[in-house]
Amino acid sequence: MSNTDVDLAAPKPQHGWDVVLAAVGINLALGILYTWSVIAGGIPEKWGWLDSDKAWPYAIACLVFCLIMVPAGRMQDKLGPRLVASLGGLLVGVGMIAASFTTTTMGFVLGFGVLAGAGMGFGYASATPPAVKWFPAAKTGMIAGIVVSGFGLASVYAAPLATWLIKDFGLQIAMRSLGIAFLVVVVGLAQLLRIPHKVEQVIKGLGRAGELKADADAAPVKKENFTPGEMMKTWQFYALWFMYACGSGAGLMIIFSAKKLGASVNVGTWFVVFLAIGNGGGRILAGTLSDKLGRKLTLGAFLLFQAILVLVLSVAATKGSVLSSAAALTVLAALTGANYGSNLALFPAFAKDYYGLKNFGVNYGLIFTSWGVGGFMLAKLAGWAFDGAVVAKWLFGGFDFSASKGSYNFAFYTSAILLVLAAVVVFFMKAPHHTEPVAD
Repeated sequence: MSNTDVDLAAPKPQHGWDVVLAAVGINLALGILYTWSVIAGGIPEKWGWLDSDKAWPYAIACLVFCLIMVPAGRMQDKLGPRLVASLGGLLVGVGMIAASFTTTTMGFVLGFGVLAGAGMGFGYASATPPAVKWFPAAKTGMIAGIVVSGFGLASVYAAPLATWLIKDFGLQIAMRSLGIAFLVVVVGLAQLLRIPHKVEQVIKGLGRAGELKADADAAPVKKENFTPGEMMKTWQFYALWFMYACGSGAGLMIIFSAKKLGASVNVGTWFVVFLAIGNGGGRILAGTLSDKLGRKLTLGAFLLFQAILVLVLSVAATKGSVLSSAAALTVLAALTGANYGSNLALFPAFAKDYYGLKNFGVNYGLIFTSWGVGGFMLAKLAGWAFDGAVVAKWLFGGFDFSASKGSYNFAFYTSAILLVLAAVVVFFMKAPHHTEPVAD
């Protein structure tokens, strides 16, 4: 790891909080992803994009984001967070600037989806690991929640800002301006990221992720730090992957359709803002609760509540519904955002608890691929359902969504079922058990 990323002095509490604040700032910039519904709403009709076309840049960004997290996590573990986060800021900025010079779906897919999506992966992978290494295990959930809350809260400022820029200057100028700003902010804050010189001295009492002390008889002990290969041999990895895909996919689907959901009662931008407030707050709340009540109980409760909210939201989004009011939709937006945000705090904590800190970056990156796959699949499903498209003609004669045209309900019902299944799986979870000889 780069020596410039290591704090060689005696560890001080304020160093950890400096890193946490820098990481939050980076995520506040990278969270422009969650403002895609506002950006998509600003695409001029003369460009000729269908609703399903507008899903492609967002869906690809989610997919690239999660796939990049694996190599980005490994790079962060080996090279340190500063270089990797700086690369993330550069790619996000260049990607958004590149997209601003085109009017085609493919142009936005390459700029926003591929380049900016990759930048988000590099930046996000470098934010949480250095922060959690400064604090003891009892605060893992809380610190992870605070750091990732920045990503969720981004739309609180980005949605109104993007709305204003698009209205007064047009979408292309808006994309260009935001791209330049994010490049400068992320690269600048990346220079504040560092890790303690002796992690084991800073995170006393870490439990599963801590350093092992050999017993007097040198008997085999429980393994604490798993390599990526060892992690992928445990069934818990696949269970975490499935649950994360269900929880994040449902939330990303709603974020994709947020502005259109709120448009029926003229609260499109405010729906996005309240969704973001809940998203950020839910991460801190879920992380803190999991430290107090346990990861399993907290995750199971949030998944079940999320399933209920998705169903209620499908009713509220129907014109003429008893819940179809500005007040009801904004409250539902905040609650839905909080439940989605809980995933981004709980799963990093599970990864650290189950598989240790040594390879945390790459291990969590592999688990995080589920976030992008879930978001990609359910966002596309929502777009197809709303357009009433006929897709996958090669599979069982194809899927015909013509009956659902103008509604997201089919996608919402599907996600609710997946959330319930994920909640069932969570109660079978237990830490992986693997022993290894104590080194001489």
